[in-house]
Amino acid sequence: MEAFFNEWLWKEEYWLPPGISWQDTEMKEEEGRFPLPRDLLFSLPLAVAFIALRYVFERLFADPLRKLFGVEERVRIRVVPIPKLETFYSQNTRLPSQSDVLSLGKQSGLSQRKIQTWFRHRRNQDRPSRTKKFWEATWRFVFYLASFTGGLASLINTSWFWDPSECWRDYPKQPVADAHYWYYMLEMSFYLSLLLCVSVDVKRKDFKEQVIHHIATIFLISFSYCANFVRVGTLVMLLHDSSDFILESGKMFHYAGWSWLCDPMFIVFALVFMLTRLVVFPCRVIHTTLVLSMDFFQPFFGYYFFNALLLVLQALHVFWAYLILRMIWKFAFMGKVERDERSDEESEPDDDEEEEQEEESGWEQRKGTMNSKLASLADNCVLNNLTNQRSISRLPKAR
Repeated sequence: MEAFFNEWLWKEEYWLPPGISWQDTEMKEEEGRFPLPRDLLFSLPLAVAFIALRYVFERLFADPLRKLFGVEERVRIRVVPIPKLETFYSQNTRLPSQSDVLSLGKQSGLSQRKIQTWFRHRRNQDRPSRTKKFWEATWRFVFYLASFTGGLASLINTSWFWDPSECWRDYPKQPVADAHYWYYMLEMSFYLSLLLCVSVDVKRKDFKEQVIHHIATIFLISFSYCANFVRVGTLVMLLHDSSDFILESGKMFHYAGWSWLCDPMFIVFALVFMLTRLVVFPCRVIHTTLVLSMDFFQPFFGYYFFNALLLVLQALHVFWAYLILRMIWKFAFMGKVERDERSDEESEPDDDEEEEQEEESGWEQRKGTMNSKLASLADNCVLNNLTNQRSISRLPKAR
């Protein structure tokens, strides 16, 4: 097995520039740590530890914070179990078409309105609660804030933080500081834990893009560490963390109903996101990996693969920037942010229930109005009949 990896996976032309061998990257102990692929194995048990820590954190810290913020759950209508509708819901689709509703009506003997209401309430039961959303946002906020603070503290005194061309000075024989090693291990483990929990976390409209983002990030961190692109990798992680903790804090305020604080936080997030992801990332990071690196070594497989992953991330940045601009458009013309464009896959649970309640209350009002009009009409008819009968009875006396 080791011979197979040495012959096919760890070929020097895959990981190192032309003319450089693995022997050239060996360092003495006093020179520092050189990144080795086996170091990444430590991220697997660390990811499991992150999942366990998150479970404890959400219940011991995030839940008391939720109560302090006043995040409350609204009572959701529990549907009456109907076997035929439940079977269709679980085996076919959660959103039946009009033809499906007609077919289900014939099978169950229910009206179309009752079937549509049943599916609406059934979908609301499966949607995540506000408590779960707040827990998730709090956990990510704490990690991103701690990661950004620690990453900035470890990079602010480095030469490549101010001059990206220094990322390639003496490459690939560049020692990795202990702070940057742990920065890599923690980021790698965190995104592994997110990928492992993606099936139970809150699903949003950009669910597929989020999965692609997690996978691309894990590949990017792993490959950059093995190829010793650590200096560039630390800049990429720092840029991403700079806006992520602002986004998660805005979500926390949104779930608490603090719109007076949520909307300004969204504006700050949008500005930081546009600046870091659409200006600094392509103009500084991608520019140094595509252009400036050519002054220090000739292109090789790792050069093309690493830049391809960076371009995938940039494409995702453009997609998310489009969603943010849509929200800014709503904010500018409606005066407030209606809701997160990346919110739940269909809509907020409470929105559907409120719409249905409004619809039902409107129907009750219209029905009450119709009944009152019919009653007044009936009264008028009775009065007219009585008046006519009295006039007929008086006619002979008048003669």
